[in-house]
Amino acid sequence: MAVTVVLSEVQRDTLARVCDTFAPSLSEPDDPTGFWGRPASDIGVPEAIEQTLSDSVPEAQVEGFRALLDALAAQGFNQADQPTREQILHGVMDSSPDGLAGVSALRGLTLLLFYALPDPTTGRNPNWEAIGYPGPRSAPPDPEQAPKTIAVTRPQAAQLTLEADVCVVGSGAGGGVIAGVLAEQGRDVVVMEMGAYHNEADFNQLELWAYQNLYRGGGVTQTANGSIALMAGSNLGGGTTVNWTNFLPPYPWVREQWERDFGLEGLSGSDFDRHLDAVARRCRVNDRCSDYNGPNQRLKDGSERLGYSFQRITRNTDPDRYDPDTAGLLGFGDQSASKQGTMRTFLQDAADHGARFVVNCRAERILVDSGRAAGVQGSYTDTAGQRAEVVVRAPQVVVAAGALESPALLLRSGLGGPAVGDYLRLHPATAILGVYDEPQKGWWGAPQTGLSAEFADLGDGYGFLLETSHASPGVTGSAVSWESGRQHKQTMAKGPQSAGLVFLIRDHGHGRVTIDADGNAVHHYDITDPIDQANFRRGLLELVRIHEAAGAQEIVTFHRKLMQWRRGEDIEDFGRRVHDGSLDPYEHAIFALHQMGSCRMGRDPSLSVANPWGECHDVPGVWIGDASAFPTASGTNPMATTMALAHRTAEAMAAA
Repeated sequence: MAVTVVLSEVQRDTLARVCDTFAPSLSEPDDPTGFWGRPASDIGVPEAIEQTLSDSVPEAQVEGFRALLDALAAQGFNQADQPTREQILHGVMDSSPDGLAGVSALRGLTLLLFYALPDPTTGRNPNWEAIGYPGPRSAPPDPEQAPKTIAVTRPQAAQLTLEADVCVVGSGAGGGVIAGVLAEQGRDVVVMEMGAYHNEADFNQLELWAYQNLYRGGGVTQTANGSIALMAGSNLGGGTTVNWTNFLPPYPWVREQWERDFGLEGLSGSDFDRHLDAVARRCRVNDRCSDYNGPNQRLKDGSERLGYSFQRITRNTDPDRYDPDTAGLLGFGDQSASKQGTMRTFLQDAADHGARFVVNCRAERILVDSGRAAGVQGSYTDTAGQRAEVVVRAPQVVVAAGALESPALLLRSGLGGPAVGDYLRLHPATAILGVYDEPQKGWWGAPQTGLSAEFADLGDGYGFLLETSHASPGVTGSAVSWESGRQHKQTMAKGPQSAGLVFLIRDHGHGRVTIDADGNAVHHYDITDPIDQANFRRGLLELVRIHEAAGAQEIVTFHRKLMQWRRGEDIEDFGRRVHDGSLDPYEHAIFALHQMGSCRMGRDPSLSVANPWGECHDVPGVWIGDASAFPTASGTNPMATTMALAHRTAEAMAAA
């Protein structure tokens, strides 16, 4: 592979030794797959990291990376044995925030690649067999059997100008619904999507390919201080192409709060039910495709033995196409075409009614004329590097780029008022692994098919949900505690018997989105709100209790410093230690797959970006159409709420 970042020979040697410290060659008498003896450098991890630095890391961060390698080399790292190298890395992480950030980032990337990087010849990662992960279950269908049915418009020159009634920026749960509804009503719609158009024929069920092609920022990015990992879809269909197909309406207390405190008329009653019903029908929501794999069954078992509530999840899935043998990998794109995301529903409706689509196009700014929306200016870049300016002139603009990017578009445009970017909610989440006596097959069946809402309302409508997780060996490898190379491999080798249970809190506090000097989004978020801290810690404790009640023989958390329980030890003592563990940046793996609220709706222009129907307070004709419009966190997986609010906003736009 061609690498343009130039490391010195010493730096390159240090990088290889660091990678081989995190994932070392170890002597193990029973090693039929070579897993124990295989270091990271054997499968090209150092080269892949250098390529990542070359492709996507700002030069200032690359300089910091070089400085870290130089500092390690100066400590004699390259001449040290494995135990000494491990001590040096722990010492750097314990010595300063910068050292912790740098080594943690390198550790996470090394272990992500070690467990996810496919061999270029076989298409498989050589470690999968040892950790009980089957890899791709089937080849993608032939393009002739799975054709792309949405035509895209590609610039043929340096500039493309389109005229339309509505320009929708973003094509996920919100933008896709608005595009479909308005196109069906006869509006001339143009959809501008930053990601590419991929469908079933492209979905190879590989984790890294999915992150690079279907997710924002290549998969996992972080908040500004590294406290939370952010995962969001970026493709035609947005998050609905890669989410886990949970259709969970908001709880009554959330709907009542949004109507009472923020003026969202009709949210608490039958009118909003009508919008929920409309999108559920179009997305074929049902509970017939919600098989329980091992982790979901363990959540059910543990919840019921503790007397906690448990329910089967309804999902936007076509029962005629559903295949449980491939459903476990639908976070990497669904080959079966059973997933009824916007690509196969509302976007297809829009295309069938004449909507035009420009993909690989980043919306740079919203155009305003005489104080009203006039269109969108974007920059197009295709896979071959062709670039063009795209201008869509339209009197109505829908901002639906996701709660991480929508406020950045408004900020680049000088729009949105004082609240733009504020009130970012993330549903902070994490997982705890339980190791059981029997295989769990977490890669079979849909990732989340059951949940416990026992703790959804611990006071004033705030609490947490208990759910399960997608089988993602790379992300799991990067999150599992690393005390030593041997300990980490030992934990990963228990993959066949491991079940990951997760919780997510309905956050009471909030963060903020700003932009840097280049106009790129920067995300600030810390779990400092006392309610959120208490609920997050309680979530950790309850996952420990559920694993124990479900029969786990071992329990392992995602703290940086190893916390492990084995059956026979005091479970409540372990639970207290987990509850009290550090939540500081890099001390615990925390994820955010649900981003909301950064362009929220409400009555007060000083506290919200848009009015209660979604139109911006400061610029008529600009509408907020995604989860960034949520007044607060939804408290449930947000797709259903996003789609129903978008359906409501589309009706308001049609009547405007």
